[in-house]
Amino acid sequence: MVTSEYERRIAARFAGFDQDGNGYIDREDFSGAAKALLAEFAVAARSDRGQALYIGAEAFWQGMAGIADRDGDQRITREEFVNGAVKRLRDNPDRFAEIARPFLHAALAVAGTGEDGTAGVEGVARVLEVLGVPEDLARTAAAALDPDGDGRIGEEEVVRSFARYFTVPE
Repeated sequence: MVTSEYERRIAARFAGFDQDGNGYIDREDFSGAAKALLAEFAVAARSDRGQALYIGAEAFWQGMAGIADRDGDQRITREEFVNGAVKRLRDNPDRFAEIARPFLHAALAVAGTGEDGTAGVEGVARVLEVLGVPEDLARTAAAALDPDGDGRIGEEEVVRSFARYFTVPE
């Protein structure tokens, strides 16, 4: 049962992971997100960037399952997600960031990472849209990740913001 305002906000974020809308998060949601990103950016699955994205998606899934899949059925229910996020991540958002890092790093590479380890604001907005964020919100969020206005977003900003979004109620 979701009780606190914090738990309600975390529960609302569940849909971002449940890519196919079947009511639970599983490995296919993560591989489906990777496949959709590769299609959006016309990157071959067998390329280095494509393989890194699938490996990152699998690592992210394994980390999430380790935190939240309490019954070990390889599916994370909404309740498991809320309990996992609230009990294990709220006090340690850096842990969540590290679980997500391989996927986010690879997603930035697919979106056109420059040699300096950054991606363009437009590319980050497209990644967010593919992952289910409405277009206007994706563009606003991506722009907010570029406080110096140079049009580039680094991995640290993405990872830190991603962790805060899923672990901080504001």
